[in-house]
Amino acid sequence: MNQETATPVRNFSVQLSSTRRGARLARLLAAEQLRSWGLPLDPAELIVAELAANAVTHGRVPGRDFRLLLYVVGDALRIEVTDTHGTRLPRIRQADQDADSGRGLLLVDALAARWGVTEGPAPRKTVWAEVTR
Repeated sequence: MNQETATPVRNFSVQLSSTRRGARLARLLAAEQLRSWGLPLDPAELIVAELAANAVTHGRVPGRDFRLLLYVVGDALRIEVTDTHGTRLPRIRQADQDADSGRGLLLVDALAARWGVTEGPAPRKTVWAEVTR
């Protein structure tokens, strides 16, 4: 008898305020969820922190929240952060050497197996990153 083993799909989603406190909470909730799934925090926790910080800094629209979604399929963890400033797409840029910010996507690019941006539905955009085990 041929029996296929189904790969469990695990997911976690939360909507948070587009504030620094919301970004910090995204990182804390993601870390707790990863622990409950028995997954390593590194580098996923840092990626969540960077994407959430970008959402509240560059994707913030007053009165609108952002969403964090984590899901696991097989050996891949996908991290998605959706904000409501779809006309402002992220891009990697070189920060000035003495700048206090501007390196978040460089970190994501270095730590993730791959990452990208999905536009829509209007007015949203989702910045996602994948980490493999």
